[in-house]
Amino acid sequence: MTVVQAVLLGIVQGLTEFLPISSSGHLVLVQHLFGLHGAELSFDVSVHVGTLAAVILYFRKDILGILGGATRALQVTLARRAISADDHAQVRLAGLIVLGSIPTAAIGLGLHGIADRLFASPLLTGFMLLLTGGLLLATRTSRCAVGTEGRTLQQLTRTDALVMGLVQGLAIMPGISRSGSTIAVGILTGIRHETAARFSFLLSIPAVAGAALLVLKDALHAGDVHLPTCLLGGLTAFVVGYAALAILVFLVQKGRLYLFAPYCWIIGGLAIAASL
Repeated sequence: MTVVQAVLLGIVQGLTEFLPISSSGHLVLVQHLFGLHGAELSFDVSVHVGTLAAVILYFRKDILGILGGATRALQVTLARRAISADDHAQVRLAGLIVLGSIPTAAIGLGLHGIADRLFASPLLTGFMLLLTGGLLLATRTSRCAVGTEGRTLQQLTRTDALVMGLVQGLAIMPGISRSGSTIAVGILTGIRHETAARFSFLLSIPAVAGAALLVLKDALHAGDVHLPTCLLGGLTAFVVGYAALAILVFLVQKGRLYLFAPYCWIIGGLAIAASL
């Protein structure tokens, strides 16, 4: 892999990991274009770590709030004192993230063995991009668009967490946008747009970290590490990803998630046409 290819793939990962157009789908198509079938595992880890760092930085207040609330709750519980309402809410949110991560992990581990075959199919990627576009368009008619309608972060249920975790797990299929599908399903089940986006990205942190560790294990076993391109790709994905995340959150708050549907359909249609 050349330096130019590393930067380009880092840009693709950074943009598409957060914009609801499927990072895995675009990486499949770009790697296919470059002839990088089964691209370097270590590079795959590096760009995902880059976008994971962008999520952690962007949602650092939420993450610190959860960690702080959980720590204080543990301390007062050991001291046999009552937990404050704010700390209880943070512990509950942490529990929902853990709960939602269970179906994600189950699906991810179940499909891990066939991931190579899934990611080698531009045709499958094309059809999944069409599906992603349909989900995004459906949010246009949601009653919980903006304002005060829809469930807030404090009103999320265990069912909400499980459903979004299940959808996140299915997003291992190339062409299904993780951010787009989880946010869209959250909105369609009655969650406020901003809340769906926040919970989607908080839920993504353990999933992306776990997936990166799995791929890293395989990369180390294969001796597949090229440090310069990995660092360059990861840094590019981080910088571009942070900007893309800010753009997506803004558009979700405005109820404009559906604007990405036509792009998904165009790219999906081109991928299908090129595969026939």
